[in-house]
Parts: sequence; C-alpha cells; structure tokens
Amino acid sequence: MLSWAAPQKDKALVFAAVFVVVWCGAAVVTFNAALLGGNISFFQSVCVLGYCIFPLNLASLLCLLYNHIIWRLCVVLVAFVWSTFASVGFMTQLVPPNRKVLAVYPVLLFYLCISWMIAIQADSQVTRCFFSLKYKQSI
Repeated sequence: MLSWAAPQKDKALVFAAVFVVVWCGAAVVTFNAALLGGNISFFQSVCVLGYCIFPLNLASLLCLLYNHIIWRLCVVLVAFVWSTFASVGFMTQLVPPNRKVLAVYPVLLFYLCISWMIAIQADSQVTRCFFSLKYKQSI
C-alpha cells in the first residue's frame, strides 16, 4: 500500500524496499531468537511476524483514505502498539525467561521501522514538514 502513494517511476522501488525490510527484519528477529536459545523455525517466525503486520497494513490503508498529520500519527501509533503486543506474546514463549527483553527488542525495532515508513508516506504532511525543516536548516 505504500507504493500506491509513490510516484509512478518509484512504485517498484518502494515495493522492493518494503519487501526487503520485511524479509530482512523477520530474518534478523528469527536469528536473534535462535541465538538466545529459542526453539523456532525460520518460516514459523516469518509467518507469525507477517500475521502481526496486519495492523500496520490496516494503518497504511486508513492513512491513504484520510491524510491528516494528527490522524496519521495516531493511527500508526495504535497499529504499532497492536503489532508489537501481538508479536511479544509469541516471542516471549520461545526464549528462556531471563532473555525475553533481548528477544523483544528487535521485534520492537522491526515494527518501528515499518511504522515509520507508513508515517512518512510520500503524500503525507509529515514528510513535507520533515523535509521543509531539513531544507530550512540547510539554508
């Protein structure tokens, strides 16, 4: 859905970037859980993390339907919390109790990265505000 708001020449690039972020992020989260002593297969982790991305997909759709900065940030924040809590329940069961925080932190970063990509979609006011501030500071 992020590629819908992108210019025509950038649609394939945006899709590829999101695809790589999701797969590499899922691989890092799975590898981290395995290193922490968790019993998990790669495809099991990718599947669960993929299901837990649903709230962020829903947030992306809602942000495309109504594009206001406050709305966008609230929807993305709610979807981020929903996705993170859904994954935390899964990840904490796979690793030893004394390593739960170490297993959850990469999951948090994974969903934070995807949430940030949704929050700064090309048509959003957040992007324009960010780049205008950056431009003003460079002058």
